[in-house]
Amino acid sequence: MSASVAEKIASVRASIRRRDPEQKEFLQAVDEVFESLTPVFEKDPKYIEAFERLVEPERQIVFRVPWIDDKGVQRINRGFRVQMSSALGPYKGGLRFHPTVNLSVIKFLAFEQTFKNSLTTLMMGAGKGGSDFDPRGLSDREVMAFCQSFMTELYRHIGADTDVPAGDINVGAREIGYLFGQYKRLANNFTGVLTGKDLRWGGSLIRPEATGYGCVYFAQNYLAHKGESLKGKRCLVSGSGNVAQYTAEKLIHLGAIPLTFSDSSGYVLEPNGFTQEQIDHVMELKNVKRVRVSEYCAFSQTAQYFPGKKPWEVPADLAFPSATQNEIDEEDAKVLVANGVKGVFEGANMPSTNEAIEVYKGSSVMFGPAKAANAGGVAVSGLEMAQNSQRLQWTRKEVDEQLEKIMKDIFDNSLAAAQTYNLKDDIQAGANIAGFLKVADSMISQGCV
Repeated sequence: MSASVAEKIASVRASIRRRDPEQKEFLQAVDEVFESLTPVFEKDPKYIEAFERLVEPERQIVFRVPWIDDKGVQRINRGFRVQMSSALGPYKGGLRFHPTVNLSVIKFLAFEQTFKNSLTTLMMGAGKGGSDFDPRGLSDREVMAFCQSFMTELYRHIGADTDVPAGDINVGAREIGYLFGQYKRLANNFTGVLTGKDLRWGGSLIRPEATGYGCVYFAQNYLAHKGESLKGKRCLVSGSGNVAQYTAEKLIHLGAIPLTFSDSSGYVLEPNGFTQEQIDHVMELKNVKRVRVSEYCAFSQTAQYFPGKKPWEVPADLAFPSATQNEIDEEDAKVLVANGVKGVFEGANMPSTNEAIEVYKGSSVMFGPAKAANAGGVAVSGLEMAQNSQRLQWTRKEVDEQLEKIMKDIFDNSLAAAQTYNLKDDIQAGANIAGFLKVADSMISQGCV
C-alpha cells in the first residue's frame, strides 16, 4: 500500500471516530467493513472517498412519541429513522422496538442494511428505524396507541417510492397492522409503504419465514462449496423469535437437527433435537402467549432448561445466532470451537463481536456474516414490493424458489468477490466487497450528492 493511500484511509477512519465517538455499535460495524475493503482501496483509491460519503447517512430523523397507557398515564418514547443510502432505490429496512434502541444501534443497522440490500440484487436502498419502546407486558390497545403515535410522525418521511419500512425485533404482524392502518388514515392512500403485511391486504407468502429460511439456504450453499450437506448436522439456534423459529423449521426440512432455543432468561435444549410439533409449540409460546422460553419445559418431558446461560456451551456441528447484536463474544467463540462447531451462520444482525470473528477465522470455521446470511428477509420484502406494484400475489412456491435463488446468488457473488481480491473463500470479506462496489459505483455515477 502506498503512503498516500494509507494516509487517506487513516484520515477517513479518524474522521468517522471523531464525528461519532460515543456510537460504539456503529463504529464496530464500520470497523468490520473497513478492514475487508482495504484491498479495494489499495487497488483503486477513488473508493475511499465513496466510503467516506457512504458512512454518513443521507438523513437522520429523531422524534418524540407520546402515548397514553391503559391507566390514563402519559408515556414518552423516542423514535428514530436513519435513511442511509438511496443509491440503489428507495430506503428499505426494518423497525425495531426495544429498550436498547438508540441512534448508534439504528445507524449500525442501517449501515449493515446498505450492504445486505445491495447483495440481494434487488433495487433497494437502505434505512433502519425504531424506538426505545418495550411492548412486553402491554395490552394490544397500548401497543396500538404507541404505533399510531409513532406513525403520526414517521408517515411524512416514508412512501412506496421513498422509504419502505418493515418489521424487526418486537415489530411483527400486530405492529405492522397498526402502523399500516395509521399510515393509510393519514396519507389517504393504500400503497405498499410497509412490508411484512398481512396476506389479506398486500403481504407476501414466505415473508415471515424468509430470514430464517434464507439463512439456512445460505448455510446449505456454503456447506456444498465444502463438499458437505446439512443432513444430520446438530445445530445450535439462539433466540426464539421469528428468525430462530423458521431457522429451526428449515433445518428440519433439510435433514439437520436443531437443538436449542433461547431468550434473555436462558436457553432450552432438546438433546435429540426439536421436532416440527415442538417448534410449533415454541411459536405458540412466543408469538401468541408472549412468555419466556422456559415455559416450553412444561410441554416436553425431554427438554432441559439452563437459566442465565447461552446455548454455545452445547457440543454441535453448526451455530445459527439468531437473537441480537454481540451475543457471541471472544470467549463464547472459543467455547463454540472447543465444542466442535465448524460453521457459524448469522441470522441476527451483527451477533458476533469482531474478536469472535477473529476466533472463527483462526480456527477455519465457516462464517456466514449477517449481511449475507440473513438477507433473505429483506429479499422477500423486495419481492413483496414487486407484488404490490403489480397488484398481484405470487404463490408460496414462486416466492420460495426466488428466495432460494437469491441466497445462492449472494453466496456465489460473495465468493467470487473474495477470489477476485485473492482472499480465497473469505465470505465475510467477499460479501462486504460485493455489496460495497455496487453501491459505491452507483454513488459515483450519480455525482456528489
